[in-house]
Amino acid sequence: MEPLALLIAATLSAGTVLAFAALGLLINERAGVVNLGAEGMMLVAAIAGFAIAVQTGSDVLAFVAGAGAGALLAAAFGVLVIWLGTNQYATGLALSLFGAGFSAFAGIRYTQEKLGERPRFSIPGLADLPFVGPALFRQHPLVYLAIALTIGLAWFLYRSRAGLVLRAVGESPESAHALGIPVRRIRFAAVLVGGALCGLSGAYISVVYTPLWVEGMVAGKGWIALALTTFATWRPARVLLGAYLFGGVTMLQFALQGAGVQVPSQFLTMLPYLATIVVLVLMSSNATFIRVNMPASLGKPFAPGD
Repeated sequence: MEPLALLIAATLSAGTVLAFAALGLLINERAGVVNLGAEGMMLVAAIAGFAIAVQTGSDVLAFVAGAGAGALLAAAFGVLVIWLGTNQYATGLALSLFGAGFSAFAGIRYTQEKLGERPRFSIPGLADLPFVGPALFRQHPLVYLAIALTIGLAWFLYRSRAGLVLRAVGESPESAHALGIPVRRIRFAAVLVGGALCGLSGAYISVVYTPLWVEGMVAGKGWIALALTTFATWRPARVLLGAYLFGGVTMLQFALQGAGVQVPSQFLTMLPYLATIVVLVLMSSNATFIRVNMPASLGKPFAPGD
């Protein structure tokens, strides 16, 4: 049972990367903004977090730096699309390309750097339980934070007035504006929070999940996180479950290789991306289902004078 416990533990860790980014993108999209720049934000945050971890030896500061880098890029994106009215899709793609190039340039000197010994975490009493201990209770605190964030976000969206306002902005910004709601400020705040969570995900990759810096190390996880929001029909609990599903698919390749399964490594590597394509195709085949669950004003610009 030990290999299965290790697979579950690895799945939770891999899923956490996707969960933070996808929850951040979910907040954006609930406010009506599509940000295709998740990959770039995560890459810049990854090098920012790794550099701070190398220089200070503090993982906490590294996570703060990663979240700050993600929020800073998201702020630039927000100014462009919310106040200057640029196309959300084109601006997001530009942000992703910028993040990939900037992180590669900034990370040149850190390619050979190594972090110190990584701390080990466990929940006293529970970590020693057979099977469930190593599977569930020896995780990094951010793994549990992702679960808590999912619960908190679900409550926020469906049980709080602020969450109702956020969803109203994503459904009908014109009606929200007519009621005196500051639509653009709320959208900008949502973009900042979403960018910070994408940044936290990027820092988690380079400081905990890997931990090292390699150019392009996010390897498409930002795009998978973007697809997860559609797969989850913009609901936090489904985002978390989907993140663990894709995390499990990612880790399955290593489990199969460790078990001696004779499958080409290239095929195993492409499994997460193949799963993403299959899920999107299946979801897209039911356009009515997507339309009913999708925020009505997703991707549509808003200006008070319109």
